Amino acid sequence: MIDKLEMFIALARNRHFGRAAEECGVTQPTLSAAIKQLEEQLGVMLVWRGSRYRGLTPEGARVLEWARQIVGDARTMREEMRAVKQGLSGKLRLAVIPTALAMVSGLTTPLSARHPNLKFTVLSRTSAEILQLLENLEIDAGIPYLDNEPLGRVTTVPLFAEHYNLVTRADTPLSDRQSVTWAEVAALPLCLLTPDMQNRRIINRHMAQAGAQVAPRLESNSVITLTSHVLTGDWATILPLQTAEFFLASGALSAVPIVAPEAAHLVGLVAPHREPHTPVLDALLTAARRLGGPSA
Repeated sequence: MIDKLEMFIALARNRHFGRAAEECGVTQPTLSAAIKQLEEQLGVMLVWRGSRYRGLTPEGARVLEWARQIVGDARTMREEMRAVKQGLSGKLRLAVIPTALAMVSGLTTPLSARHPNLKFTVLSRTSAEILQLLENLEIDAGIPYLDNEPLGRVTTVPLFAEHYNLVTRADTPLSDRQSVTWAEVAALPLCLLTPDMQNRRIINRHMAQAGAQVAPRLESNSVITLTSHVLTGDWATILPLQTAEFFLASGALSAVPIVAPEAAHLVGLVAPHREPHTPVLDALLTAARRLGGPSA
């Protein structure tokens, strides 16, 4: 039953029998047979069939919710038994918004020191993608914004509040100011994150509150791309202080707080709302609470 539910989840995720079979490491006829057997066991049709995959039936959508819960619990049980025998090991999969990538080492490094058999995968994703990956059991935890858009049913640990700064070359106008306004920043040749990023939607909203319109000359989903353009002296960008500090060490860049309004948005760890957590996830949550401090 667990194997069949795994295949059903893969089919719902890939929306294609062939790709789902490839992900599960089985042939397409094997996957199709498993879905058919699952339907027979449950007594309902799960998938609308035609010449190709046509989506889940209403019953299939409900079974998908149960499948994620059951498969998640089964994985937790297996990982807990493995931890009893081997200690914490395996791979921890994280997805992180681009502006928080610079602080991930504050979580992974202490965990790696305590549990040397633990390996990590860190992906850069939007907040919406992180929540979808978490729901589909494709990651173990994520670091999105906590206070700006609905999160659904997840366990959360606050890590830090983003405060926004204008980042320019240290030898350009405004670089020695104590602060700048959103309206002043809007008039600069900006390079910003792409509109699918929640950070960008936050910036757009604060610009609008200041009566300014965002018209960046360059957009990218990579903070490295933004800062490399700023280093030329012809561009400016907007970054949270935690991210900007990573690029300020060389002395080539300057970060100036943006006010009117002075904005802050909470970033934190999200994990499946499931008890008990896997031992690995428990260790991650503990590390996140240490990193986040008393507010976590």
